[in-house]
Amino acid sequence: MDREQLIEAFRGLRVSDVCDAMDAVGLLNRGLVNREVRPLYRDLEGFTHRIAGPAVTARYVPTNREVPNMPPERFDEWVGQWYRDVSPERYREKIYPGCVLVIDAAEQDVGFIGSNNCLAWMNAGAVGVVTNGGARDTDELIKQKCPVYSRYISRGFKPGRLELDAVEIPVNCGGVLVRPGDMVVADGDGVIVVPVEKAPAVAEIAREILQGDKKGRRKLYQQRGLPPDSTVSE
Repeated sequence: MDREQLIEAFRGLRVSDVCDAMDAVGLLNRGLVNREVRPLYRDLEGFTHRIAGPAVTARYVPTNREVPNMPPERFDEWVGQWYRDVSPERYREKIYPGCVLVIDAAEQDVGFIGSNNCLAWMNAGAVGVVTNGGARDTDELIKQKCPVYSRYISRGFKPGRLELDAVEIPVNCGGVLVRPGDMVVADGDGVIVVPVEKAPAVAEIAREILQGDKKGRRKLYQQRGLPPDSTVSE
């Protein structure tokens, strides 16, 4: 499958379906991102928090640079220099339609995902972001329906705390190896990563599991007198 075919193959699949399919292909307990990485919000009407797509990866490392002693009027200049020279978002140019941005932030409580840059990433084509670090401006992120899966809700920003190390390389996110192009699926149950070479088989099995679940629950809906909804439609 090419990239577009994989994106379509995983569309609408749940983490639970993919997890069961991973078991079926011999990847038991593989790809399950630490449960501390959680969705920032859950939309139980439109399920806008659910995401699935190939990974674009970036890795940050903690800085050991000293913060200079400066007057307040020089602070903005210093912040701009840090973003430009120490921690530029070089991965933004790697984003393509349907991808999931996966950021290894060295598990630091730093809110480098915010209301501005996350929306810019989505405008560039990303369907969401997964990180073992933090997010801030969370009220706006939720209002903008930016699907973010993070370990922390944070306050501080990158300058003086994190440096960009590399982009589009294998990263460790929540105890899971994530390589560029691996399939990332996330919903209210958390995040799972599927090795790209196993992705076609996993998607096919997961789709069968999902359809079987829908069929069984449609009957239960009828017995209970519940009106059908999108979670049981074919």
